[in-house]
This record gives sequence, structure tokens and C-alpha cells, in this order.
Amino acid sequence: MKRREFITLLGGAAAAWPLAVRAQQAAMPVIGFLSARSHADSAGLLVSFRKGLTEGGYAEGQNVRIEYRFAEGRYDRLAGLAEDLVGRQVVVIAAISGTPAALAAKAATTTIPIVFANGADPIASGLVTSLNRPGGNISGVTFLASETIPKRLEVLHELMPRAQVVGYLVNPVNPITEGEVKDTAAAARSRGLQLLVHSASAEGAIDEGFVTFVQRRVDALIIGNDTFLSSRKEQIFTRAAQHAVPTIYYEREFAVAGGLLSYGTDFADSYRQAGVYVARILKGMKPADLPVQQPTKFELVINLKAAKALGLTVPPTLLARADEVIE
Repeated sequence: MKRREFITLLGGAAAAWPLAVRAQQAAMPVIGFLSARSHADSAGLLVSFRKGLTEGGYAEGQNVRIEYRFAEGRYDRLAGLAEDLVGRQVVVIAAISGTPAALAAKAATTTIPIVFANGADPIASGLVTSLNRPGGNISGVTFLASETIPKRLEVLHELMPRAQVVGYLVNPVNPITEGEVKDTAAAARSRGLQLLVHSASAEGAIDEGFVTFVQRRVDALIIGNDTFLSSRKEQIFTRAAQHAVPTIYYEREFAVAGGLLSYGTDFADSYRQAGVYVARILKGMKPADLPVQQPTKFELVINLKAAKALGLTVPPTLLARADEVIE
């Protein structure tokens, strides 16, 4: 073969190779991932989601692609992000990180399968008609975060039996907040506690809340189940430490990052379960045939370093029940 002919063939092969790669990538199914969180705040949970996909036979970049959309704690951005994913004709949407993301996805499409992972009752939220038979194009995993609030009050009472006033920081923009406030107030009354609620949907309002809590001399504080508040975890536990307010959270990452206590669902496992469901849908199953998964594992995490800084002694009985103790 002449040198010029060889170069021509080589050049043709080089030109064809990227086309082949692009064709292979285009043939991959594309998952739309919609989250109210930030990308940085989701790093560990994304690992769990991908683990679930792998259990179902899918690996990102090998036989599936993922289009990520993060609202950065701004719920008003979710509708536009969901519509963008629908416009890109993804084959399934993983609307994970709470009820607002799932509702935005559901409003954007009635045909593309949706898998959610959220803390509120999915029936009461209007996501599904039944846990066993979800119906429609949506199913997923519920954290049951709202149902753990009475348990958080119980943990606070055991840690601080003389507490009388408990603060409650919530995000009023979250559609689940109104119901959670009612449930929390009822649980507080049953224990003879006064509940002081403060709404915050912006960073400045969080700081204002702590000023109010200090002025009203709250004995302890509960952080509401909310993605925006979760995205501000460093601000929250910094203010809690600064004002010496014992605080219990709904997510393990708060306690790991320096907060006092957390009690709630194993979020990582819920994200993994959502990944498993997405894989099943990619293989042809319909969301209507996938019952909504409920958590089987709840975890109590205690940060002894934070307790010491607050001058609190954690009772041995509470330590014995902890799933994780940070020293």
C-alpha cells in the first residue's frame, strides 16, 4: 500500500472513530436526576444512588448516562429544571431529595417514569394513590421523616428532662411543613412542652431565628425536615454552637459535621433503593407495578464532642441506643 493511501485510510478511521463513540453514547439510555440540593451537598448520596444502579446492572458512563440538575436549595427552580429534563427526552427521572422535587417532576410529565425519594407521606402529598399500587408513572422510596419527629422529641427529653421550651426551625416554602408543624405541636403538647416555631427560607432568616430562640430562652431546638435547611447545615450548627442551643437534626450528616444529635432514616440506603428502582424501570418495569419502599433502618447519631462543648452529659441509656457515637 502506498504511503498516501495509508494516510488517507488512517485519517478516515480517525474521523469515523469519534462518530462511532458518539453513536454509542447516543444509544445509551439517559437518566434525568433532579434534586433540590446542591451538587456538593449530594456527593455521598450520589455514591449510594449509583450503587443501586450498579446492583441493577447499570454503570454511569458504561451503559447509562445521567443528566444532573440541582436547584441549590431554591425550590422555585425545580419546575424549570424538570421541564428541561423532559425536553431532553430522558427515559426516567430520579426526582430525589424531597417532596418539592418529586412534585415538580410529576407536574412536568405524565409519561416519563419517575422515581422519588422523599420524607413526607407520598399519598398525602398527592404523589401516589397507594403505597402497594402507586398507579400512574411514579413510585419510589419514602423516608418517613415526618413520622420520626415524636422520636426526636423523646430523645431530647431523655437528654434534657427539665427542658420546657423547644424551638422548631422550618421552611414555610416546603409543602410538607404545615402538616409537620401540626404533628410536632401535638407531640410537644403530649409531653408538656411549649413549641416555638420560626420560619426560614433564606440564610438571613436562619440567623434571625436563632436570635429569636435565644431571646425566648428555648431549652433545645429541632430542625425541620427540609432540603434548604439541610443545605445550610454548617450555618445552622455554627449558630447552634455559638448560642449554646442543644439541637437535634433529621439527617446523620448534621451530627457528623458537628451537630449534637440526629435521628432519622438512613438516607444513603434510601438513595440506593431509588437507584435500584431506576434500574428496574430501565429494564422495562413500570412504576405502577413497583410498590413504594419504606425505610427499615433508622439511626441515632450522637456527637459527644458537641455535647461536651454544651456542658451536657449524655445518659448511658441513650448512648447504649445510639447507632453511632462521634467522640
